[in-house]
Amino acid sequence: MNLAFLALCILWLALIAYAVLGGADFGAGIWDLFAVGARRRYQRQLINQAIGPVWEANHVWLIFLIVGLFTVFPSAFASLSIALFIPLTIALLGIVLRGAAFIFRTYELDASSRSAEVWSRIFSTTSLITPFFLGASAAAVASGQLAASNGTATTDLGAVWFSPFAITIGLMAVALCATLAAVYLTEEANSYNEPDLANVYRTRALIAGAITAVLGALGLLQSPFAAPQLWNGMVTRVLPLVVVIITMLIGLTTAVLLYRRRYGLARVVIILEVAFLLGSWGLSQYPYLIPPRVTIANSANDPSMILALLISIAIGMAILLPSLYYLFSIFKLPYPVPGKTAESEALPSETSGQGPGV
Repeated sequence: MNLAFLALCILWLALIAYAVLGGADFGAGIWDLFAVGARRRYQRQLINQAIGPVWEANHVWLIFLIVGLFTVFPSAFASLSIALFIPLTIALLGIVLRGAAFIFRTYELDASSRSAEVWSRIFSTTSLITPFFLGASAAAVASGQLAASNGTATTDLGAVWFSPFAITIGLMAVALCATLAAVYLTEEANSYNEPDLANVYRTRALIAGAITAVLGALGLLQSPFAAPQLWNGMVTRVLPLVVVIITMLIGLTTAVLLYRRRYGLARVVIILEVAFLLGSWGLSQYPYLIPPRVTIANSANDPSMILALLISIAIGMAILLPSLYYLFSIFKLPYPVPGKTAESEALPSETSGQGPGV
């Protein structure tokens, strides 16, 4: 197997991992914005407990993706960095600000203070802005308009990454993150034996999922003229078309599972939906990294460099994956962990013996 193609497959898996894990973190911040009413404190407590132990670890996949991209495909990385400098910089600032705001908000001594509310708003606003610009950047890549006619990267501010197609996909990314988070929070609330909170996020997951589907359909309708190479790759090759159809069916399955309150299965299926969604993009665009000129072959680094990176990845994953598994086994997996009790798993109640409600 070609080393560059193998490296690209690994990087694409890292992209999926970041979308599934980091995307849910962004979505949790979006729902923090909608935590309103008398019981909003308990919704925020659920969000804090859901993402608090793991949100920093989830960004390891973004770092892995960036380092891998500029090592294996340096010319493609340079073009993307120039053409998408503004949206990617905004996304980066959003990631930094939301992390700082989450920490300050979480450890504020007085949760009802004005400063805590300000940090909450920064956390939720940046959680909404960041996936939007990441999605818009992805749409700009798929559009095939990042490279000017002479082959250099375009720097026409906003013409590509703020087009109607990019805005649609950016909003879709926001809705998808919100859907992911709502599904996760539904299971999270259910694991804390909080059926009222579970029902709230179940309803939100169904609504966000429907919005994601509508925006996805709008993006698909724009694809023939906004991203013609992507569209042609999807409709003229069997595998991408099959993956798109499977993605739609998985989305419907997620809605059915949520409706029937099969929260654990819904969480697994929504992960598959994100994986198939990103997979359909990659397969439809193949063999281009940046359509219509930058391909896997003409942008790949020297094979010896790629081989060295692959060896480093194998060594790194031998350390990273067990560490992440241990982290998630302590905080997230459903089976008992030494030191955890039923009492430690309960959300704080407003009064003794009273659940948080909604």
